[in-house]
Amino acid sequence: MSGQRAAVIGIGQTQLARRLHMSIAEMTRQAARRALDDAGMDWSDIDAVVLGKTPDIFDGHLFPEHFLADALGAVGKPLLRIHTAGSVGGHTAIQAAHLVQAGLFEKVLTVAYAKESEGDINWAVSGGGLPFYSPLVAGPGGYFAPHIRAYMRRSGAPDHIGVKIAYKDRRNAALNPYAHNPDPTITYERIAQSPMLWEPIRYLEACPSSDGACAMVIVSDAHADRGALPPAWILGTACRSEPSTAPRRDTINPVGGREASRAACAQAGITDPQREIDCAEMYVPFSWYEAMWMENMGLADEGYGWRRVEAGDHEIGGAMPINMSGGLMSGNATGATGMIRFAEAAMQVRGQAGEHQVDGAKRALGHAFGGASSYFAVWVVGSERP
Repeated sequence: MSGQRAAVIGIGQTQLARRLHMSIAEMTRQAARRALDDAGMDWSDIDAVVLGKTPDIFDGHLFPEHFLADALGAVGKPLLRIHTAGSVGGHTAIQAAHLVQAGLFEKVLTVAYAKESEGDINWAVSGGGLPFYSPLVAGPGGYFAPHIRAYMRRSGAPDHIGVKIAYKDRRNAALNPYAHNPDPTITYERIAQSPMLWEPIRYLEACPSSDGACAMVIVSDAHADRGALPPAWILGTACRSEPSTAPRRDTINPVGGREASRAACAQAGITDPQREIDCAEMYVPFSWYEAMWMENMGLADEGYGWRRVEAGDHEIGGAMPINMSGGLMSGNATGATGMIRFAEAAMQVRGQAGEHQVDGAKRALGHAFGGASSYFAVWVVGSERP
C-alpha cells in the first residue's frame, strides 16, 4: 500500500501517425510540455523524470535516457528508464506513481514514446533482431491468432465479433484528435471485407504501427489541486509477469493479467469490477483481444466477453465502455501505448476526454500488456480523493 496519495494532474500527447516529422527529442518534449501546461507547471517544478520505451532494437536508438535528459528538463535531476516490452508505458507510469507514493518525490514527470518509423518492429519481435529465442517468431499477428482461435472454440464466440469490436474502436478513433488516420466514414462492411492477414484477424482488425509520445505529471496530495482540472486519483496499481513458455500456461486468460487486475482493484477497494468500474482503456492490438481482456480483467465473466460485445456493452454509451479513445485502432506507438491507455483512463475521470467522454465516469481502469502476453500493468484511477 502507498505511503501517501498520488494523483495525475497533467496529461499530454502528441499526434499518432505513421511518421512524425520530428526528432525523438522534439516528440517527447512536446508531450511533456503539454502535460506540464495541463498541470499548470514548468520544467523547474519537476523533481524527477521517469522515461519508458520499447527495446532499443525496435527503433535502433540506444540509451535514450542520455540524449533526452536535456529535452525533458532532467539535467541535474533523477532520471530513471523503464523497459518491459509493449507494456512499458503502463509500467513507466506505475513506477512514477510509486516514487510519489513512497514519499521520495513530490512532483514526477513520466514520459513514454515510440518512433516506429525509424525501425522494423515486426523483424525485431520475430527473432531477427534478438540473439535468443523469441516466442513471437511468426510476428505478433502470427503468434496471437492461434490464441484467438482457441478463445473462439472455448467460449463459442461467433466469427463476426472481431469485426464488431474493430468497427466500434475505429468509430471511436474518429472522435480522438490524436488518432492515427481516423476515418469517420468507416463501415462494418469495409472491415469485414478487408484482407485476411492471420486467420481470423483481418487487416482492419489490426492496429497500425505509429510514432507518438505521451506524458503525465503525477504529484502528491499536497499539489493535487494545482492544475486547472480536477485530479485523477491513483487508487490502485499492479504489475505481474509470467514465463511465456511455462507448461500448461493459459494464453487465453493469462494468470498474470488476472492477478494484476485483482491486486489493483483490491488496492482501490473494488470488490466487483463489473459494477464498480465505469469504463476501461485496454491494450488491444487485434480486435478480438478486447473480448478476451474484458474477461482477463474481471470486466466480464469467463466466456462472456464476446457476449458483452454482442450486447453493445462495450460502446461509449453501454454498460461497460471499453477503449473510448479507439484504443490501439487509434494508433499503436508501442513504447507509449500503455501510458496512453493509462492517460486516457485518467482523462475520463477528470472529464477531459472530449467527444469520447463517458458521462459520469468516476472510476476507470487502464491496462497494458507486453511480450507474449507475459507482462501486465494495471491501474485504477478515480475522481474522488481516497
